[in-house]
Amino acid sequence: MVKKNRYYKHPNAIVESRNIGDKTRIWAFSHICKGVYVGKDCNIGEHSYVESGVKIGNKVTIKNGVSLWEGVIVEDEVFIGPNAVFTNDLLPRSKKPYKIGKTILKKGSTIGANSTIICGVIIGNYAMVGAGAIVTKNVSDYELVYGVPAVFKGYVCECGKELKITRKQSTCNCGLKYFLRNNKIIKQL
Repeated sequence: MVKKNRYYKHPNAIVESRNIGDKTRIWAFSHICKGVYVGKDCNIGEHSYVESGVKIGNKVTIKNGVSLWEGVIVEDEVFIGPNAVFTNDLLPRSKKPYKIGKTILKKGSTIGANSTIICGVIIGNYAMVGAGAIVTKNVSDYELVYGVPAVFKGYVCECGKELKITRKQSTCNCGLKYFLRNNKIIKQL
C-alpha cells in the first residue's frame, strides 16, 4: 500500500522529492528538487528553491525567497528569514568544476533576513544571526552575531532573548539558566 502524501503543496509549487514529512507546507512558486529530504511540520515560503542533496529537519521555517544549495544541512527547529543567501562554493567560476562546501545550521538556530552565509561554516545550536549579516566563520552555540562581517555581540537564550551575563551566569525571564565557561555558554540541565 502506498502512503498518501500528508503534506500541503501549493498548486503552483514544484515538488520532485518523495521525502517530504507530514504536516509540512510548501507555498507557491517554490521548487523542491529530487533527492531533498524535508522533515515533519516544516514551512517553506514562496519563491524558495531547495537543491538536490539538501537535508532539512523537523519544525523548520524557511521564509520567502530563500535558496538552499547542495551541501546545506538544516537541523530541527531552525528559522531562516526572508531572502537569506547561502553559498556552496568558495571559488566559483563559470563552467569550471566546483568543490561543494558543507554548511550546517544546528538545532534551533536563527538566520536573519537578508543574511549571507558563506559555505563551510557551522551555525551553532540556538545561535542567532542578525538581519543583513555576512557570516564568514563558525558561530558557537547561543551566540548572537551581526554586522558585515558578522561579529560576536553577545549570547541568546533558546527563547531568543538576549542573555545578560553576571558573574559568569544568566537566568532568562523564561526560566532557563546558563553558565559561561571557557567563553562558551552552557545551559543548565
